[in-house]
Amino acid sequence: MSKLPGWLGRVGAELTELGERLGERRAEAVGDDGPADGSVRDSVPAPPDYAPSVAAKAEPVAAIPWGMRVAAEAAWRLVVLAILLWVLMKIISTVQLVVMAFVGALLVTALLQPTVARLKKWGLPRGLATAVTAFAGFIIMGLIGWFVVWQVVENIDVLSDRVTDGIDELKRWLLNSPFHVTEQQINDLAKSLSDAIGTNTEEITSAGIQGVTVVVELLTGILLAVFSTLFLLYDGRRIWEWSLRLFPAAARPGLAGAGPRAWRTLTAYVRGTLIVALIDAVFIGLGLYFLDVPLAVPLAVFIFLGAFIPLVGAVISGALAVVVALVTQDVFTALMVVIVVLAVQQIEGHVLQPFILGRAVRVHPLAVVLAVATGGLVAGIAGAVVAVPLVAVTNTVVGYLRAYSQEQAMRGGPGPHGATALDIAPTPAPGASAAPPAGSEGPAAGPAAPVSDAPPAEPRNGQE
Repeated sequence: MSKLPGWLGRVGAELTELGERLGERRAEAVGDDGPADGSVRDSVPAPPDYAPSVAAKAEPVAAIPWGMRVAAEAAWRLVVLAILLWVLMKIISTVQLVVMAFVGALLVTALLQPTVARLKKWGLPRGLATAVTAFAGFIIMGLIGWFVVWQVVENIDVLSDRVTDGIDELKRWLLNSPFHVTEQQINDLAKSLSDAIGTNTEEITSAGIQGVTVVVELLTGILLAVFSTLFLLYDGRRIWEWSLRLFPAAARPGLAGAGPRAWRTLTAYVRGTLIVALIDAVFIGLGLYFLDVPLAVPLAVFIFLGAFIPLVGAVISGALAVVVALVTQDVFTALMVVIVVLAVQQIEGHVLQPFILGRAVRVHPLAVVLAVATGGLVAGIAGAVVAVPLVAVTNTVVGYLRAYSQEQAMRGGPGPHGATALDIAPTPAPGASAAPPAGSEGPAAGPAAPVSDAPPAEPRNGQE
């Protein structure tokens, strides 16, 4: 046992000597450029001087042009917005009846709300003012609808006889025209129309059943619009203030300022369009009456309703009046109707609309055409009626929010200096003392408010 420690010591010495020899051989294999401590290098040795130089490859993102990267960034965001818009349109189409009823209630409220505000100023309570205005407004609308139906029913026989005479006259004109149309061809055309009607009897019957469904939906929409109008007239301010709480707190000041301006734009549009439509209906109706055109009053009412669809409605209603005059009277009467319609519409477009509607709701004609076409494709006649006021309100809101954001950016940014400060510095009032020079004692003056074309945001919003 006494020899065991000595033997272990000799084994340890031999192992140490063997490790030193291995380190020396490893250093010799690495070469003179290797690490001094004998450790193995992890990096690849540098290539010799005679080797060709190879440029490092750039990152894949750097190889794509900057414009293409910007387009790609914008593209996927536009795709997301398109998907959201598609989902929104699907939701709206599912509850289209409710949406259109509420939008119609907004338009009627914009027409009646100034009357409620005026009655409240005269001392009537809010509930009584709302009830009086709503009752009078709905009674007037109902009387107008009844008058239109009554006129159509009273004159439908006369119109039918005139249309029959006009068709016979057209048939005689075709027979004597240079187009060489024979009576057999005209009879064949009439027979084809009759066969088409007989073949599609089932489709006509199903259309009648769908018509009953449409009538039920129309009545439901009217009831929803009536109740919505009553609540908007009575409690519109609280509804708007509750709606503001649905938005983030940072966006509420801007929306609170944009809301009253949007409502004023909508009110001005509805009232101005009503006045313009009434003027068109009265003057074109008088022209039709003096030219002895049948159904002059129903046509005037149709022109009144068509005026709520800018550009397109006026063209369709005027064309209908010309066709009725051509079928029931003669070419000269139809030509005179064309002159009357064009004269009234030119006066309306160049004199009445700029004067009555004003600049607040002015929309470019191209935007009007595109909006009416889009609204008609999405929601039919109701969409065409709502499209233009929606564009006008959107234009007002976007313009205000842009000015508001610029004003907030100027307030949060560094103060103006140099020539810019002199350009926007407020001019002192006559007789006011000049500001103390820099460094002098005196009350500290706050920073000048930034110049902005937009009026300041209103703390509260409502329909009054």
